[in-house]
Amino acid sequence: MSIAFIYADKAVPTKSVGDFTSLRIAAGVLAVALFTGCGGDSEGQNGDDNGPLYAITTQVLAADPVDSYVIVTNQAEQTASLSLDNAVRVSGRALGVGIPKSGAIYAVSDESATVTRYTLSSAGRLEPSGTMSFDSLGVTSLGEYQANFQFISETKAYFFDGATAQVVIWNPKEMTVTGNIPLDELVIPDTVMAFSGAVIRLDGQVLMPVGWRPVSGVGITPKAGVVSIDTETDTATVTTDDRCGYTHDAAVGPDGKVYIATEAYGAAVRRVVGEDAPAPCLLEFDPQTHTFNPDFYRTLEELVGGGTAGTLVPGPEGTAYVRVLDETVAPVLEGTHPRTIASGTGWQWWELKLDTMTAARKDSFPATSGSVFLFESQNHTLYTEFGAGAASTTLRVLEDSGKPTVTTEGLSFSFLQLR
Repeated sequence: MSIAFIYADKAVPTKSVGDFTSLRIAAGVLAVALFTGCGGDSEGQNGDDNGPLYAITTQVLAADPVDSYVIVTNQAEQTASLSLDNAVRVSGRALGVGIPKSGAIYAVSDESATVTRYTLSSAGRLEPSGTMSFDSLGVTSLGEYQANFQFISETKAYFFDGATAQVVIWNPKEMTVTGNIPLDELVIPDTVMAFSGAVIRLDGQVLMPVGWRPVSGVGITPKAGVVSIDTETDTATVTTDDRCGYTHDAAVGPDGKVYIATEAYGAAVRRVVGEDAPAPCLLEFDPQTHTFNPDFYRTLEELVGGGTAGTLVPGPEGTAYVRVLDETVAPVLEGTHPRTIASGTGWQWWELKLDTMTAARKDSFPATSGSVFLFESQNHTLYTEFGAGAASTTLRVLEDSGKPTVTTEGLSFSFLQLR
């Protein structure tokens, strides 16, 4: 909730991953510079006490084929560089998902529909404890975002699959598929549909924003969407609106309404192609009636006084952060691809008050890439900052003006507190 692979959403959906060759080369060079001799403490990453332990899953694009690693560490809230030594290797671009503090993590990859469960041992290591597959429902890949996996209880979870336009219902305890929810109304010809990395859990519902873009070329489909899943009945309500595009971000306002916004890639497309793309905007969604407010529409540009603006990051109660591109830091050159713009580090933070719809720049936050993911540690909300060339990920403290904590090699799109 971004670098050149975050450009399309918050991370490039695994179904639409394109030319990573040059990125892998750059990642390899920078990874050597960042992590050779960096002093990563492989002995101290886990710890042997009863304090908090975390699993950080990182995708190392420098490898060909790509490999990912699940690192167990107690250092998520400290300034440290983590080693890949003793990490669990997963083939492909992987995610680690699960129920926080449950002692288990489910590793998935873009290379198959297989889910592998790992359980934390008394020694602080992950041990495989079961596998299952979603291939019976036509699913072939389990990538995209951590938020595509929503754990309702120890016996029920959802997987939102954009490629097949459905929600898979499965039992994490028994490792079985128990059903699915078709979402055929989300299918638009000649477009790529992707679910969001910023899901809202509210009043017994999972609210999943949806965005579309053309299969080919640079553009954004002028349509916003929200899928609302009733977690008791497993029924879905799909709501769409044609005033906005690439609405992959959401935050809850003090009035209980959900505000849906265009994310950074949509803003970057608008910067490149102009009025051929819908203006990045903010819509108001009522989670009780499952409707968009027809009288509420704000462009993100007008909220921040002009400029290229996209992404909505939930902040302290009643607020959210909008990202605004500072072209004095990250100039947009002719021919620059919007994915490169969204992945660049020139995006400033603006705090938006959701009751008054007024925004002000937060100078205390360092400029970062346009899109971010939010993770919950024991004491903090952390957000991601991705290094150039896909070489690294640094976690920063959201409530402490972006104070840096742990750094890993590669791209970390998922984070889970194991204990």
